[in-house]
Amino acid sequence: MLRVDLGQLGREGSVVVEASISAEDELWKDTDLRWAGDVAVKLRATFAGTGEAVARGNVRGTLRQDCRRCLGPLETDVADELTLVFVTDRSEDDEEGGAYPFDATGSELDLSRAVREELVLAVNPYVVCHSGCRGLCARCGADLNEGPCDCTDDEVDPRWAALRQLKSE
Repeated sequence: MLRVDLGQLGREGSVVVEASISAEDELWKDTDLRWAGDVAVKLRATFAGTGEAVARGNVRGTLRQDCRRCLGPLETDVADELTLVFVTDRSEDDEEGGAYPFDATGSELDLSRAVREELVLAVNPYVVCHSGCRGLCARCGADLNEGPCDCTDDEVDPRWAALRQLKSE
């Protein structure tokens, strides 16, 4: 899928990896990412020095999400530029450096987990169907985009009754 042959990378200096990852692929398991179709990935991997590799490129797909105000379904386009750094010697000081470990003695460099992680972090989880979305009524849950609900402003929340009684005393 998203694997780079390290032998070929060493010989050619640069390798292009293109893939179309299915929405049902195991890569998306245990994430909140619900893709509407395949996710297109195009990366160019190069060696960046002793024990380092860099993959640069882009990822494109359409994500199924829910509006954060009215919970209505919508599809959002995802187009993200990626720069993935892989290192063989990851010191304790570099735990938060953003580099991914890889085994230079192996035959392949797997890019899929790094792409998954970058996409999970890049996707906006708080999308709105349109800027004028009025959301749901906090009392009855009616969709206020379809019209006003039957709730009135003078309805009192019973949880505040004890405080109101103290105020009136």
